[in-house]
Parts: sequence; structure tokens; C-alpha cells
Amino acid sequence: MNDPRATSQVTSAVSARAARLASIPSFQRVEAYIHEFGSRRQGRTGGCDFTFGNPHQMPADRYVNTLRAALTPQDDQWFAYQSNGEAAREAAAQSLRRLLDVPFRPEDIYLTTGGFAAIALALKTVADPGDEVIYSLPPWFLYEPLVLEAGLVPVKVKINTTTFDLDLSAIEAAVTERTRVVIVNSPNNPTGRIYPPELLRRLAELLEAASARIGRRIYLISDEAYNRIVFDGLRFHSPVEFYPHTLLAYSYGKTHLSPGQRVGYLALPPTMPDRDVMEPAISGLQVAMGWVYPNALLQHALPELEQFTIDVGQLQRRRDRLIEVLGGMGYRVWRSEGTFYLYIPSPTPDDEGFTESLARRDVFVLPGVLFETPGFFRISLTANEDMIEQSLPAFEAAIKESRP
Repeated sequence: MNDPRATSQVTSAVSARAARLASIPSFQRVEAYIHEFGSRRQGRTGGCDFTFGNPHQMPADRYVNTLRAALTPQDDQWFAYQSNGEAAREAAAQSLRRLLDVPFRPEDIYLTTGGFAAIALALKTVADPGDEVIYSLPPWFLYEPLVLEAGLVPVKVKINTTTFDLDLSAIEAAVTERTRVVIVNSPNNPTGRIYPPELLRRLAELLEAASARIGRRIYLISDEAYNRIVFDGLRFHSPVEFYPHTLLAYSYGKTHLSPGQRVGYLALPPTMPDRDVMEPAISGLQVAMGWVYPNALLQHALPELEQFTIDVGQLQRRRDRLIEVLGGMGYRVWRSEGTFYLYIPSPTPDDEGFTESLARRDVFVLPGVLFETPGFFRISLTANEDMIEQSLPAFEAAIKESRP
């Protein structure tokens, strides 16, 4: 017989915040897919993994050699506590100056354990518990856990699913007196859209007017994990070029396709009006959040890591191959402008059922329900060339099966 006292004791052992995080539907679905697909692939060969942005080929020699060189100590403090290392900050600032033509300085860079920590750091810097955070669907599926963990309230708006652009009218309508943050992700995961300058300019005007209307500053967090993964010679533009109240989050895990090596940063543009009060707040949070600085090895390696990226041309060729062949089969494929991904309308409204039909054929993709936009599925371009070629008969069989 169940003892009610035992149940109460178990319940009280978990904080309300932790329980809420564990119960997020999209988060539960992601964990379920990781477990299920991992189990189905285990011990099997020939499966085609298009699920997450993980590598499926050996890392570049230059990347490995850079880490190997950084491992060799040059003094007795080589592996001592590291905070915001000067050489790493300078390298990151120089890189941002080249990329965006914005005069970032080393002191504008706050080094973090990847993009996760950079976004969490930004949220806790500018927002108090109960404040609202607006972001667009489909999102990176971990925005909601990060927002809730910070005690904030997620407010979700939909994008234009024809152009994959932000719906500025929807963002404006979602602003309330409690709004504190808007998150923008460009190049966008999962859609691959790079937001154009005119759209970012209009967003900046909207946020300026909305801040004046509600009587408090709305900050923009720009998630730029893929800002070096850009196709077709396009130029990436950042919101920092248009809205000074922007905090920029970046991760080297995408640039080098090494998500297990956790290094990134949060950057304040030199135009940030509130930097005098933000600087000590960010520094304090880096410690209080659990010493969220990258480890010593990655900080020593960072100046060299800034000198190269993965082979973006290879990703573009994979994109082009899939667009050509899948389009010929009848899929409606939007031409991704960057990131690792293609976001494709499902041939049937039941995107989970369609992805299951692919999984039965050993081709694994993520359904749109994980991104809170049913009716799509996401393909990761980090799958290798052999996987792509092996998957094509399955994609063809699945779309034929979906037709009446």
C-alpha cells in the first residue's frame, strides 16, 4: 500500500522551479527523442543521423593541433583559475570588429562556458524574476528552460512561416509593462534564416518605441551562435548594429563543430548606454552562477581558434545536394542561408508520424513539434556525405508513402 507520507517526502525534495523545468512539454519531448533514437541506433550500422548538430567525421587537424598546443604549459599558472583572460578577450573583440565593423574592445567580452551560459548570463543581468521574455517560434528548444530557470516568464510569438522572418506586429502586440527582454536568433536555428538589415532596423525602432511606451528599457539578446556559418557569400548583420541595448551571445562550438568543448562569450557593444552598471553585475554573476568561465585550456586556445572555422563550403554543398534531390522528390525545401539546418514542411500534417516513417528506414530527423511548430521537420547538415546519399531512398519512399 502506498504511504501518503512517503509521497509527500518525495515531492518536497524537489523545488517548484526544478519540477516546472522537468515538466516543460518541449523539453520532455527532446529528452525522449534523444533517448529513443539513441537506443534505436545503438549497436547498428548504416543509420543516417540528421538529428542534432553533432560531428559525423573526424575533427580537422588544425583544431586538434590547436588544442594540443594549448595543453602544453608555458608557466606554473597555466592551469590556475581563469576568469576573463586578456588574450582571449582581445582575440574575440578583434574578430567581432572584423565581422560586424563595430568597434568592440576586449573589456566588452565576458567569456563563458558556451552559448548556454552566455544567454543565461544575459537574462540574469537585465531581468528580475517575474519579468517577461519574448521570443519567436520556432525557437531553439532550450530557450524556455533557460528563461524559467532564471525565474522569468516566456512569451512566445510565431514567425512568418512563408518567409521565416520575424513577425514584428506579433512582437509589438506581445509587449506588456512586464516585458524586459526580446531574444533574436540569427542565423536562425532551425529555419536557417538570416534576418536582413531593414528588418533589424524596424525591430530596433519597435523596441525603442515600446520601451518609451511602457516606461522601462527593453533589452535585446542576440543569439549569434551561427554568425560564422553563412552561405552563398551573404553578409551577416547583427542587431548590435541597430539597437544599442543589445547583449550578444556567441559559441565557438558551432564555428568548429565541437559542441562538447564549451567556450563562448557574452559581448556588450561599445554603444551600450548602461555599461557602467552592467560590467560589475556581469562579472559578479559569472562567479555566482558557478564560475561560468571557460576552462584554462580553451582560453589559451581561443586566439588561434579565432583564426579559422569548419569547412562552411562543405556544409553548403551538402545543403545544395539535399535541396536539389529532395526538391525533385516533391519536398518544399526553403534555401537555408546559414546554420547547420534545413527546416522543411512535412508532406503530411502529422510531422511526428512522418519522422517515424523515416526512422523505420534508419533515417533520423527531428519533427517540428520539438520546435513548437508542427508540420515541419529539421535536417542537420552535419551528417556526412555517405549518410546523405544513403538516406535518399528513404526520403523518397517516405514521401511516396505519405501520398493518398
